[in-house]
Amino acid sequence: MFSENNKKSGCIEVVCGSMFSGKTEELIRRLRRAQFANQKIAIFKPKVDTRYSEEEVVSHDFHSITSKPVSDAAEMLSIAEDIQVVGVDEAQFFGANLVDVAQTLANRGVRVIIAGLDTDFLGKPFGPMPALMAVAEDVQKVHAICVKCGNLANHSHRLSKSEDLVVLGEKDIYEPLCRECYNAAMAEEKK
Repeated sequence: MFSENNKKSGCIEVVCGSMFSGKTEELIRRLRRAQFANQKIAIFKPKVDTRYSEEEVVSHDFHSITSKPVSDAAEMLSIAEDIQVVGVDEAQFFGANLVDVAQTLANRGVRVIIAGLDTDFLGKPFGPMPALMAVAEDVQKVHAICVKCGNLANHSHRLSKSEDLVVLGEKDIYEPLCRECYNAAMAEEKK
């Protein structure tokens, strides 16, 4: 992006939603478009996310793009000066400092594209996602389809009994549910 005075204008874009809603797929799509436009990109994911690959961001449909796993969002600040686009997957697993990192990169003129769960398995705002959405120029909420009724799903219902906030898993541990089906499932679990 260039303004009238030809200075680079950075921005923050957030893609959020429940599990199985296409967040990572959308992140990869936007990054591939940037690559096609010959823009220099850097992609990051949390080191804790090793479900499909330790080195790649991988969608549930197995589309992938090479990434750098990092333990702390601050590591993203060491990107090369010529990087124009930064992608971040599974943003909910980073600490609150991801917000400052994204702001710093955008202020340097970098387009920052962030994908992550907006709520946890209890339906509560997840990690830095609410603050990222507040400072972003663009927020896109994507939806899965409820596996119980077919309506739009916005909840990641955990099938396991673990109370840990972070439990990596796929369809064996999570299912996308709409509000009504999620509330019914949570009420049933409390019995």
